[in-house]
Amino acid sequence: MTPTHEENANKWLMEAGLRPTRQRVTLAALLIGDGQHRHVTAESLFDAAKDDGAAVSLATVYNTLRAFCDAGVLQEITVDGSKSYFDTNVHDHPHYYWEGEGRVSDAPSEELVIQSLPEPPEGMEIASVDVVIRLRHKAERG
Repeated sequence: MTPTHEENANKWLMEAGLRPTRQRVTLAALLIGDGQHRHVTAESLFDAAKDDGAAVSLATVYNTLRAFCDAGVLQEITVDGSKSYFDTNVHDHPHYYWEGEGRVSDAPSEELVIQSLPEPPEGMEIASVDVVIRLRHKAERG
């Protein structure tokens, strides 16, 4: 991790109103230190932190990701109701879920057209619309 990665992480945390603890800075630097958006799982971020020599537990990674989501700097994408991915791009956009690889990537927003949504039940409002497009390899044809 370079000083620039840590500077970007500190700035990101401060702008989100989060105290820059050692663990938060370490994980934030891995997430956004290079300025690129990414999709991670708690486990993949934990592995990246270990590979970088950081001493953080998996529970700390989960708690930190939750704090980042609560602060609005990460977006959680849930697949199959059980597997969570975390996206550093918090703007509304659709995702591809690559079934054979178990990974998530951005789908082109400009190609998605939603013409209407159902009216929400009485007393409710639509908070967001999550679009996950599941991909799999086409079956080979003989």
